[in-house]
Amino acid sequence: MKKALSLLAIVALSMGTVNAYAQDEMAATEEVVTDSAATETMDSADAVVDSAAAATDSAATEEATEEVVEEAVETEKGFTQILKEKFIEGGAFFMSFVLLALVLGLALVIERIIYLTFAQTNTEKLLSEVEGALNNGGIDAAKEVCRNTRGPVATIFFEGLDHYDEGLDMVDKSIMSVGSVENGKLEKGVSWISLFIALAPMLGFMGTVIGMIGAFDAIEAAGDINPSLVAGGIKVALLTTVFGLITAIILQIFYNLIVAMIDGIVIKMEDASISFLDMLVEFKKKNS
Repeated sequence: MKKALSLLAIVALSMGTVNAYAQDEMAATEEVVTDSAATETMDSADAVVDSAAAATDSAATEEATEEVVEEAVETEKGFTQILKEKFIEGGAFFMSFVLLALVLGLALVIERIIYLTFAQTNTEKLLSEVEGALNNGGIDAAKEVCRNTRGPVATIFFEGLDHYDEGLDMVDKSIMSVGSVENGKLEKGVSWISLFIALAPMLGFMGTVIGMIGAFDAIEAAGDINPSLVAGGIKVALLTTVFGLITAIILQIFYNLIVAMIDGIVIKMEDASISFLDMLVEFKKKNS
């Protein structure tokens, strides 16, 4: 009986030890699983945070780019729109005259620049060709060279050669006469440009005076000096003045350019005419 009880006690003790060991293993396993799950959860959370941050940065960059583009477009449109609005606010009557002066002045400027560009000639090359034609083919050959060359210098040379048989004095007089005519052609329309230069600011000042008169009329009618009453008239006055001055400045720059081009061509004409007369004198000595 005692042996049986001892045997049962040993068995019970053994089973308790096994159960305790099994419970320890299960607890350890649960800790490992819990740690792994926690690690995976933290990694997933970090990945989500990183992706969210990246998405936020990308969205912010796109928004900033769109804002910059929109601001640039608004600035470009805004300048044109503001210019148009200010032009309309200046008053249709006087502003239309200022605009007309600008358009007509620029049309004359473009025409003169094109004409003077084609009127320029390489005088040294032309003198060399005329001299070669004189020595090889005579007066007729030199006249043919001048006939095939454009510009006032070639025209002067042709007239001089055409009067060669009448003597060098007639050649000199014909050169001076044709030179004056060609100089007048170069300056054709320039006086109209100077007229528009003077007219544009005068129209602007007239708009200024009329705008100020309107402002004082509003003060007289109201019987009180209120800034809101006179602001409109003063604004119109200033806008017409500004646009008139801008027109005059633009046309003045082109006017000075045209005058400089004319002066350069006239100087070349005078120098070439002197060299041409000397050439004819030498040619007459050789053939006399």
